[in-house]
Amino acid sequence: MTEQKISRREAILHALVELLEKDPGARITTAGLAKSVGVTEAALYRHFPSKRKMFEALIEFAEEAVFSRCQVILQEQEDVRVRLQQLVHLVLVFAERNPGLCTVLTGDALMGENEALRKRASQFFERLETQVRQALKEGEIRQGLRPRTSSARGADFVLVFMEGRVQRYVRSSFSRLPSNDFEEAWGLVSEAVWGVQS
Repeated sequence: MTEQKISRREAILHALVELLEKDPGARITTAGLAKSVGVTEAALYRHFPSKRKMFEALIEFAEEAVFSRCQVILQEQEDVRVRLQQLVHLVLVFAERNPGLCTVLTGDALMGENEALRKRASQFFERLETQVRQALKEGEIRQGLRPRTSSARGADFVLVFMEGRVQRYVRSSFSRLPSNDFEEAWGLVSEAVWGVQS
């Protein structure tokens, strides 16, 4: 019985992501979502008390997928330049593989939704920025890799690059892949942050 609930719940979230991917600018209604899943609206509400909870579940999925892998990168890599390169690449590839989720993380799918939900989505990138800032500080302490500016400004620059690539992906209707020419682009980011290419 529990397996059926989990699979139905996952089917609802999968359908929501597909709708977000097919028509990135469209407002998702519970009626449309229920139709796409092949259930009644009442059935949707048995698994999620509100549309907000559906979006929160998607954000939680993104956080779990990305930040669990971030921890592995931070533990396995000693060199801060390699750490950050892998972390940024991870986020960009995750975005490519999950275009519908990108619309949630960038806030595009949340237009007209509760402001608290938009703030919840923005925490994804705020948390990433904290990870980047900590990595830059550790690189300065352990490797003597001092950013050209402060760790906070360096992290800001890295996040602008990452968020910009994800936002452009959404804006281009998923045609401009975030990881295109990554090595070259990362070399420029690295040079801007440390004054040398990694």
